[in-house]
Amino acid sequence: MKEIAGVFSAGDEVDILSAIFSIAVTLPASLSAEPKPVLDYGFYKSRVEPIFLAKKDGHTRCVVCHSDSNNTFHLEKLGLRANAWTEEQSRRNFEMVAKLVNPGDPESSLLTQHPLAPEAGGHAFHSGGRQFESKNDEDWKTLVAFVNGAKAP
Repeated sequence: MKEIAGVFSAGDEVDILSAIFSIAVTLPASLSAEPKPVLDYGFYKSRVEPIFLAKKDGHTRCVVCHSDSNNTFHLEKLGLRANAWTEEQSRRNFEMVAKLVNPGDPESSLLTQHPLAPEAGGHAFHSGGRQFESKNDEDWKTLVAFVNGAKAP
């Protein structure tokens, strides 16, 4: 084998060049990749959870259907005469909702896309109707803020 500068053989040169090329190709992507935001429980409890309890014109409250459902979006049942969840129930709801979120990407998160009207870019099917007719709905914007990592004050 031919030595280069008395240290490397010709085969080593090819390996080194391959390694340099691999680093050059992947380094820009890894430098520009931002870490995904962390979902904030405080924001969820104070701003998102009330959306699930609120009555919207023309719709039933999310909790009515989603506490009896056996689908992916399953909220805890409210206690008898309760108008809010206990801390323990809220934590379980948060854990469940987090599974419907792709942090930092509301366009691919079920939480934001499933109840959004298809005309506004949402999923074609939601048996509970369209909770959000457009992306201008303040509650939808709150869900987006949550997905993007908004923090409770």
